[in-house]
Amino acid sequence: MSTGWPNKEKLLYLEYEIQQDKPGLLGAVTTLMGMLEFNILTVSATGSRRRGFLLRALSDAKMNALKAALDQVEAIKVIALRAPTPLDRIALRHGKRLDVAAENPPTYRFVREELGVLVDFLGDTLVEGENLIIGVRGMPRVGKTEAAIAACVYANKKWILLSSTIIRQTVRTTLMLDESENSIFLIDGITSTSRGNPEHWNLLARVMEINTPKIIEHPDVFRRDGKLKVNFDLLVEIRHSEEDVIRTEEVASSFSAFDLS
Repeated sequence: MSTGWPNKEKLLYLEYEIQQDKPGLLGAVTTLMGMLEFNILTVSATGSRRRGFLLRALSDAKMNALKAALDQVEAIKVIALRAPTPLDRIALRHGKRLDVAAENPPTYRFVREELGVLVDFLGDTLVEGENLIIGVRGMPRVGKTEAAIAACVYANKKWILLSSTIIRQTVRTTLMLDESENSIFLIDGITSTSRGNPEHWNLLARVMEINTPKIIEHPDVFRRDGKLKVNFDLLVEIRHSEEDVIRTEEVASSFSAFDLS
């Protein structure tokens, strides 16, 4: 079995679902890990009936032995046994799996009270990815721009507003010499499509060729009314509550984006 582990460390993510909630189950599982000489770095609930572990392992043989042993425990079902992903780390840190609404591109759902989780998720994603294009959907005043900026700070990157209404309406047409270095570009799809002149769109076209992440708010409007074809690597949706419907795709391109940040 291939682990996908980097050579410099042997980290393993284990997640199981409880089939029979017996007293002492967690203790029995961790005892088994200890007997196989696993170092348990983190353990957390990742759902009402799921447990996740970040482990340090000595070898592939130990990992295979753990998998074989856990498969014989009828009280649990192993869901994952692999090198940890950023999503696994988020699940361990916050005690829940992210809500994935679609696969192509991957679309993750958040509510406003989960902005801390969102910032961690975006920050980890920005650290891992070099040339990602991320779309952020959401209605007015739900925290889209604030979350994006906080994620840039989390990732230790400069954030460059190319179009925005967070302070005042911004539509950039040029870059300073050092603004493409260690930067993440933030674009408001409604502001660009409703207020952007040819010089602004020429700048956006050049920015899309730079090997650095871009975060585009209102991606549906940007893709529908914009002058560039963009393929998003992932989408994020932010709602005030789970029942809210995001309707910004219905906003006409001529509508002022001043109140939609």
